Amino acid sequence: MSKHPITVVGFDADDTLWQNEQYYRLTEEHFRSLLADFAEGEHVSERLLEAEKRNLSHYGFGIKGFTLSMIETALEITEGRVPTKVVADILSIGRELLNHPVECLPHAREALEALVGKHFLVLITKGDLFDQERKLAQSGLGDYFDAVEIVSDKSATTYRRIFGKHGEGPERAMMIGNSLKSDVVPAIAAGAWGVFVPHELTWVLEHVDKPADAPRFREIGHLGELPDLIEQLR
Repeated sequence: MSKHPITVVGFDADDTLWQNEQYYRLTEEHFRSLLADFAEGEHVSERLLEAEKRNLSHYGFGIKGFTLSMIETALEITEGRVPTKVVADILSIGRELLNHPVECLPHAREALEALVGKHFLVLITKGDLFDQERKLAQSGLGDYFDAVEIVSDKSATTYRRIFGKHGEGPERAMMIGNSLKSDVVPAIAAGAWGVFVPHELTWVLEHVDKPADAPRFREIGHLGELPDLIEQLR
């Protein structure tokens, strides 16, 4: 392995390496249309977000939990009178979400190609196991990674465990992602570098302030800037 001070580089998956949130937004729009006879679209979205917040501790992150939250929201808004056809349609759009095509983001493959063999690359993603495995396989990026960690949540403890397991601890590790809350802030809290790669669409529950004063915080415009950033830290 390279003598570079950073030996392990972790990558988030959804909306860092490939598109994800845009499909949820489209599904939510469809869901709002299904309940148009019962409530205004904004109200439907508000109630859905409330349900998602409540259900995270029960269902975790991912499409299955999102689908169950849509069904729960439909039941609440209609006071239990939701037509069975609407429930069937909700299940259908949930299945469609599970089968959406994988669209890699610009510069993702080039960044991985520039780093493979120089650093230990680990994919660190949260969500449904089967869905994340499907997306990784369809992305064609799987061979670049030395390890894959699909976790239920991302915390400082999570990053300490992963970077200790696959390297020499978080002090010699870096985490890259589009979520400040999940990818950057807890990685820095664990002692690693945290690199923020903004995406135009980020789930509202992933929004927190930038840790601008943290010495190990960095922000780049796209993944194409990552190899140079890592080299500058040598």
